[in-house]
Amino acid sequence: MSDESLDRWIERLNEGDPEAVERVFLAYEPYMRIVVRRRLSRGLRPKVDSGDIVQSVFVDFVAGVRNGGWRFAGRGQLLAFLRRIAARRIADRCRKHRHALGREQSLADTEPRDHPQSPLPRPSQEAQGREFWERILQACPPSHREIVRLRRDGLRLAEIATRSGLHEGSVRRILYDLARRLSVARRTVASGEVD
Repeated sequence: MSDESLDRWIERLNEGDPEAVERVFLAYEPYMRIVVRRRLSRGLRPKVDSGDIVQSVFVDFVAGVRNGGWRFAGRGQLLAFLRRIAARRIADRCRKHRHALGREQSLADTEPRDHPQSPLPRPSQEAQGREFWERILQACPPSHREIVRLRRDGLRLAEIATRSGLHEGSVRRILYDLARRLSVARRTVASGEVD
């Protein structure tokens, strides 16, 4: 849009033409997005969308033109006015997020040892766990494998006894014997007594 036609739209805006509001918005919206983005601090950018601020600026602008009878002498005055409203919106967002911005720290600025730890096991731990359970299943007789699987799934001794049809004491004895055999086998391998 040329400067002359924009001046005419601003004149029509001053006269209350609703179409002029749309034309002014279309002409200045890209510029206002740039202005807002440049004023947003790096910490505030993830929390505030520049498009939201620009829209709120134009909402106030439309309300002021319709209800308040705002008038503008030209492009310079209109731009200065829109920038002033945008600056106030940004200041409001800064106040709103001030406490969070003061506490947050970028992971890039944090030592790797200080990064938050996931409560989930690492993939290597998952693999070691699967290998461990496979060794246990191989070490036990086929008739006891279902008991071991149920225990691996987190069932209590009483629940395993109910599902397997065995007495709770029998389940306990089977698991204890298996643990003892694995412990003896592990000590034997560690001491080098394997043939």
